[in-house]
Amino acid sequence: MRIGLGLAALGRPAYINLGRDPDLLADRTVDAMRSATWRVLDAAYAAGVRWVDAARSYGRAEEFLGGWLADRGVDDITVSSKWGYSYVGDWRLDVDVHEIKEHSLAQFTRQWAETRELLGGRVSLYQVHSLTPDSPAFTDPALLEALAAMGASGVRVGFSTSGPRQAEVVDRALALRMAGQPVFTAVQSTWNILEPSVGPALARAHDGGAHVLVKETLANGRLAVGPPDPLVRIAERGGVDPSSVAIAVVLAQPWADTVLIGPSSVGQLAANLLASDVELADDDRAQLAALGVDPDGYWADRAALAWH
Repeated sequence: MRIGLGLAALGRPAYINLGRDPDLLADRTVDAMRSATWRVLDAAYAAGVRWVDAARSYGRAEEFLGGWLADRGVDDITVSSKWGYSYVGDWRLDVDVHEIKEHSLAQFTRQWAETRELLGGRVSLYQVHSLTPDSPAFTDPALLEALAAMGASGVRVGFSTSGPRQAEVVDRALALRMAGQPVFTAVQSTWNILEPSVGPALARAHDGGAHVLVKETLANGRLAVGPPDPLVRIAERGGVDPSSVAIAVVLAQPWADTVLIGPSSVGQLAANLLASDVELADDDRAQLAALGVDPDGYWADRAALAWH
């Protein structure tokens, strides 16, 4: 299965995803969120999902995942995670700042040790979280050497992208070389029917041998809560949820190796997974392609989403 499970909405009590609150318990203690995460992981595994993506900034996502892997004795899951943001929300809903970004060698060293403590040797892909044009990961020789050494040790090294300049970052990062070898061999970018601008760059990445992961396939819930009319019409005709259709469009991209979904409940997971069965006609694809918006506007709207 090409669908992977992202834990951004499950590893911490607050996140920006719309449509998340009704599916989570009012009690968002650590134990309650751990139980919610394990229920989704159990259902995803039973449905054939074999890729799980986390990050140091996803609250206790790595801890929850590590505990589930150990408890269930599962050994056929591909685990990816990310470093570069620190979770500082103190397990509260009402803080002004939930995470802080720092792309430094010290941060990489510290967070990789934390990830290893929680997930052991299970991590197959470790990614720079939200690589942007101004990141030291492009210019710090010591950091680049450390990333290259990780790649040489057998852990794949990648990066995720955000913002209206994703395509520039993808091309620039995949061109980085140390001792003649690429520093990065995987990329995780936002691509959905509202923000498809990075698509050509991801196609180039895939053709060049990089593993392409797609995130925010539902635009942080904007395509599930108050979805645009064409999406609703196509979903109603097929008897599925609009989220299923939106994810099906991503699955239809030949360069998308792993398509990440981020459900906060078993019910959302089930709707998301139906995407694999959705068939899109040429007219459907044309209608949905017309929903793309200006990248600057898309990312401004995303930045305005409240943590809740």
